[in-house]
This record gives sequence, C-alpha cells and structure tokens, in this order.
Amino acid sequence: MSILSLIQCSKKIISSFFVKIRVIRGMKIAIINGPNLNLLGKREPDVYGNLSFDVYFKQLQDLFPAVTFTYFQSNVEGELINELQSVGFDFDGIVLNPGGYTHTSVAIGDAIAAIKTPVVEVHISNVHAREDFRKISHVSAKVSGSIIGLGLRGYELAVRWFIEKK
Repeated sequence: MSILSLIQCSKKIISSFFVKIRVIRGMKIAIINGPNLNLLGKREPDVYGNLSFDVYFKQLQDLFPAVTFTYFQSNVEGELINELQSVGFDFDGIVLNPGGYTHTSVAIGDAIAAIKTPVVEVHISNVHAREDFRKISHVSAKVSGSIIGLGLRGYELAVRWFIEKK
C-alpha cells in the first residue's frame, strides 16, 4: 500500500470518527428503574451488589460524556408508565429495568408498544435462574432487546448498543 493510500485511508477513518462523535453528542438516553431499585447497594448485596445506582449513574455519565442521560426511578407502576410516555417520543433510547413489574405488568408492556423510542430491558440478576414466576415477562416481547444477569454492566452494554445503532 502506498503512502498516499494510507493517508487517504486515515482521513476516512478520522472523518468517520468525528461524524460518530457528533452523532453521539446529540444522543439522549433515559434510564428508568422500577420498584426496589432505589435500594441498590443495600438490598440483597449478594444478588445486586454493593453499589448504589446514584454512584453507578455518575460512573455511566463519566464513561459516556457525550451522551445526555436522564434518570428516573419509581416504585409505582403508573409513574413508570407516565415516564415511558414522557420520554418515548423524543429520546434516542430508553434503558428500562422494570424490576418486579416485568412479571406482572401488562400495562408497562403496552406502554412500551405505544411509544416510538427503542427500549432495551435490563435486569441486574439472572431472572431465569431465580424463582419460576420471574421467568414470565410482559415486557420482553415489546423491547428491542434484553440484557439479563450481567449486573450493573447491563446498563453500559445497553447504552453501547444505542450508540452503535445510531
């Protein structure tokens, strides 16, 4: 390969890199957590770890400084639906951990189906390795994908998917 070819190839790589950075800089991603996730770091640390979500959220923001994040947590089903509807038409992605509502809430599944913003479902623990009732999901069929059992890292992987998809 000639030096001229290498320079042209390098210019293309650099150009595509900066285009990608501009795209990422404008990205808005909402993180929505359901019931009991406000207790991360305190609740069942052997299952969910010792880190609070507030601390982890700051780490996520530091990892992706060009992305604008919002964070919402509620223990109330209707508030989660309201938040999905609120961000579901203007954001580039939603990372949703519906917690226990995964297994019980047809309404959250319906809210996901009603919005345009793609949703990635995240579960910190492997719900399929737990109680039988946790193997039922009213959410999974409505989302773009699910990340299950990879700890808090699942949120990061979901964000990376949205960035690569953009």
